[in-house]
Amino acid sequence: MGRTRFLTSESVTEGHPDKVADQISDGVLDAVMASDPQKGRVACETLLTTGMALVAGEITTDSYIDVRGIVRQVVKDIGYTRADYGFSYKTCAVLVSIGEQSPDIAMGVDPGGAGDQGMMFGYATRETPVLMPLPITLAHRLTSRLAEVRKKGILSYLRPDGKSQVTVEYEGPTPVRVDTVVIAAQHAPETDQDDMKRDIWEQVVVPSIPEEFMDRLRPITYYMNRTGRFEVGGPQGDTGLTGRKIIADTYGGVGSHGGGAFSGKDPTKVDRSGAYMARYIAKNVVAAGLADHCEIQLAYAIGEPEPISILVNAHGGEEIPEESYVKAIREVFDLRPSGMIDALDLRRPIYRKTAAYGHFGREDSDFTWEICDKVEALRKAVGQRA
Repeated sequence: MGRTRFLTSESVTEGHPDKVADQISDGVLDAVMASDPQKGRVACETLLTTGMALVAGEITTDSYIDVRGIVRQVVKDIGYTRADYGFSYKTCAVLVSIGEQSPDIAMGVDPGGAGDQGMMFGYATRETPVLMPLPITLAHRLTSRLAEVRKKGILSYLRPDGKSQVTVEYEGPTPVRVDTVVIAAQHAPETDQDDMKRDIWEQVVVPSIPEEFMDRLRPITYYMNRTGRFEVGGPQGDTGLTGRKIIADTYGGVGSHGGGAFSGKDPTKVDRSGAYMARYIAKNVVAAGLADHCEIQLAYAIGEPEPISILVNAHGGEEIPEESYVKAIREVFDLRPSGMIDALDLRRPIYRKTAAYGHFGREDSDFTWEICDKVEALRKAVGQRA
C-alpha cells in the first residue's frame, strides 16, 4: 500500500461568468468556422459585467459574423433569460471592438507555421475509463448535473451560476474514495438552504459519485453554499473573462499547463491545436499500455511548422526509454499545425460545446482528440507486440 494523499479539483457551471465568456468567444469562432473554415482566423475575447458584454479581438474572414446576435443567443441558451437573474439576453448591452489579424502573424501562419511560440501539455491516466484524473472528472459531473436539474425543472429554484469541488483520497497512485464535495449553487431568493442542501445531495451529488468511491464508514464531507446564500451570481456577482478557467478546462491541476487558454482561438493557434494533439498522443500512449500515466509537452516557435521540442513523462507500464517514445511520436503523429488540424478535423464549428465541462475526457464524436486510433501504430513504433 502506498502513502495516503488527497487531490482536489474544481469545475464551474456553464452559467459561471468566466464560462459564459468562454462560450461567447467560442460561439463567435464556430460562426467563422461554419462560414469560412479555410481562411478564417479568430482570436476573440469576451468580458462580462453587470448588464454588459464586451467582445474584442482580431478576426479575419470574408464572411459577415453577427457578433451581437451570437452573444444574445449564447446567454439565452445558458439560461439568463430574466432581468431579475441580474443578467438577461434581452437587455444586456453588447459592445464590439474587433479588428483583423496582424499581417506580421499571418506571414508565419499562412505558409503553415505556428501562430505563436509556446508550450502545450497533454495528459492521460488509467484512473478512469476516459483516461482522465478522477477529481476533475467528478467535478465536471457535478456541475453538468447541476445544469441538468435546473434546465429540466427538477430543482426549479436553481439559477445558472454554480461551482463544484471534489477531493479524492489516494493510496499511492490509486484513488480509493471521495473525501469532500463542495457545491456552490445560485438560487432564487426564497429558497430554504436546508431544503436545498438536501435536494442537491439527493439529486446532484449521489447520482454523480460512483458507489465504489463512497465509503460508508467514512462518509463524504459535504459543504453547500457555506456563506449561507448565493442569490447574486453570474456577471452581476462577478466579472467574467475568457480564458480564466484553464485548469478546469484541462486536468484539474494534475500535470503541467503551458498557460495558454483555448476558447476564442482558431486551430492555427497552437495554444489550442497543440494542446488537443498533446492529449491525443498521451491518451493513445496510455490506451496502448505503454504507460499508466503519461504527460506530453510540445513546444513551438512562431512561423515554424515543426515543434522545437517534445518531452515525454511516462510512468508505469512498459519500461521504454524516453527517446523511443519521442521517436515513435514523431513517426506516428504529424505535429505541424496543418497536420494537427487535418488529423483532428479542427476546421469545424465544434468549439462552443468544448467551452463548458472540460475539453478532455468527453465521450463525443466531435472531440476527435479523444479517439484511441493510434494504439497499434504506437506499439509497433516502439517495438511492442499488439
